[in-house]
Amino acid sequence: MSRIGFLDALVRSEPFRVFQIILGALLIPVAGIVGLVTPPGVGLIVAGAGVALVLRNSRWARRRYLFHTRRHPRVRKAVDLGLMRRRRRRRTVAAEPPASLTNPASDPTSPPMPQV
Repeated sequence: MSRIGFLDALVRSEPFRVFQIILGALLIPVAGIVGLVTPPGVGLIVAGAGVALVLRNSRWARRRYLFHTRRHPRVRKAVDLGLMRRRRRRRTVAAEPPASLTNPASDPTSPPMPQV
């Protein structure tokens, strides 16, 4: 059995977890101020980091997040697409081939083919 290193034990400890929740909760409102002062987009990155810290360490926040994403599925798709890695996003989009209009089997407007 491998021994857990000092940093792993520190990151998994309860006081450090509470510290990460507090830091994430502080980053969210700071993102508004940062967004006003800096170029566009920096505030979103700071807010995303704060939300990620809170969701990673708080069961209550995760439950609330899941409740709201289930209640608003269109927002959930946008958030999931934004959180997805770029490579995975390309695979997901490429996996949905468009309906071919040259193939009568997949064309919904074509008449049904007679049985042979």
